[in-house]
This record gives sequence, structure tokens and C-alpha cells, in this order.
Amino acid sequence: MRILRYAAFSANPAGGNPAGVVLDATGMDTDTMLATAAEVGYSETAFAVPEAENVLNVRYFSPLVEVPFCGHATIATAVAHAERHGPAELLFRTAAGPIPVRTHREADGSMVATLTSVPPRTRPLGPELAALLAALHWHPDDLDPLLPPRVAYAGAWHPIIAARTRGRLADLDYDFDALAALMREHAWTTIDLVRRAGPTEFHARNPFPPGGIHEDPATGAAAAALGGYLRELGLVDVPATLTVHQGADMGRPGTITVSIPADPASGISVSGTAVAIEAAAAQPNP
Repeated sequence: MRILRYAAFSANPAGGNPAGVVLDATGMDTDTMLATAAEVGYSETAFAVPEAENVLNVRYFSPLVEVPFCGHATIATAVAHAERHGPAELLFRTAAGPIPVRTHREADGSMVATLTSVPPRTRPLGPELAALLAALHWHPDDLDPLLPPRVAYAGAWHPIIAARTRGRLADLDYDFDALAALMREHAWTTIDLVRRAGPTEFHARNPFPPGGIHEDPATGAAAAALGGYLRELGLVDVPATLTVHQGADMGRPGTITVSIPADPASGISVSGTAVAIEAAAAQPNP
């Protein structure tokens, strides 16, 4: 077993979201994968088992739990695969469903991966919204009235909570234990806190306490869920391409590109580059 480390959604190893990648996890059982992810210490580590040419069975583990789908670890795994086998059209078989992934090399030499999510959907937030805001130490007046709170899915469930101001988003000081308990109760993977900077530009932050992570620096699955949310609620003109900035508030800036097709049954595409992290410089997420 060889554990690779990549920073996704950044061309700088000090930016984006670090992910562990095991390109051939054949023979590894669940306990070993979980222990390995805990040792790596990143928000997720992806474990791939080759099934056929360009088809991989992929599982994702945080230091504490398995998650059904992880966007940044998918991007990292696809780039790691492409750097060893060349750009290709891949299929990742995940617990959330089949995820097509394609890779290509840009003119500057960077490798870019694009995943297409399972069809997204949303559901209302009920009485649990009050408990969520309390755990975040947010007030209802902190919310953007143009982007209603909702739970969105594109492989994993994420409440989408839009801040009225950039300052509210920048001040992330929440009750870790209370939020973790609430998220476990409702099977939420991360909380997607967003601030709309323009029609197709967003800033985002993603607490991930059920995984033992205070904050995820760049969250592809949540970005896909955000794209589906905006399309379903008619909050963006489609087709559209979003730019999501994430990680700057924690010193790991990254950029996620989200493509939203007009067809309401289509998955959301998420694109980004990834770069290898030298083992000596690898650090767990805060």
C-alpha cells in the first residue's frame, strides 16, 4: 500500500484541500482503511480498487467515519491516476453511485480533473434549523434572505446556509460538539456556509465536526450540492458556471469551478486541479 498526498483545487501544495490517495487498496478491509485515514489525518482519504480499465471502486474515509462521496478526494485521486497512467475518461464506483471523471493537461502543464455528480436534489430545513443556527452561534438576521436555508444533495447531504455579509462568513466560531451531534443525527456530511459575491461567484466554508475536522478547506461535494440547490430553486440562470472560493479564511486558498447544466435531471460538474504534497510538508487539517 502506498499513500499519496495531494492538495485539491489548488496548484500550490500549501493551498486547497489535502487528501490522502491510495490508488490500489486491493485487499484492505474497512478497519484498515479507517485506521489509515486517521493516521493520514486529512479530512478524507480515498481508497481505490481497480475493477477494469479506467474503472475504480472508490471509498472515502475521514479520520473518524466513512462518507459516501467526497469531491476533493475524487479530484485528487483522478489527478494522481492521470499523472501515472495519462489523462483519461474514468468511472468511479462509489457508495453514492457512479461518478464519471475526466482528466486533461492544461497548457501550463497542470493536470485538471472534472467529476460529474449523481443527480442532485434538495429538501427543506425544518425545526432543526434553529438548532443548527444555535450551534453555529448565528442569528436569523445573519442569513441572506435571497438564499433560503435548505439541505442539498449531490452524493452527500449538506445544509446550505447563506450569510448576509462576508464578515459573518469570516467569523467561524461554532460549538464543535453540539454541531457534530446534530449532524450525526441528521446524516449531514458538512455544513455549506456560503456568501454570494456575484451572480456566479461564491465564498464558502465547510465545518466537518462529525469527521473530526474543524473545517474542510475546499469541498467539492458541497460545491456540487450548491449547484443543484441554485438550479432547483431558480437562483441562477442556467446553464451556468460558478466560481467558489474556499479556504482563504484558514490560510489554504482554493478555487472550485462548478458547471450547472440546464437539464434538471443532470448531475453537476466540479472541476479543479490538484498537486502532490511532499511527505515532509504534509500536515493534517486543523
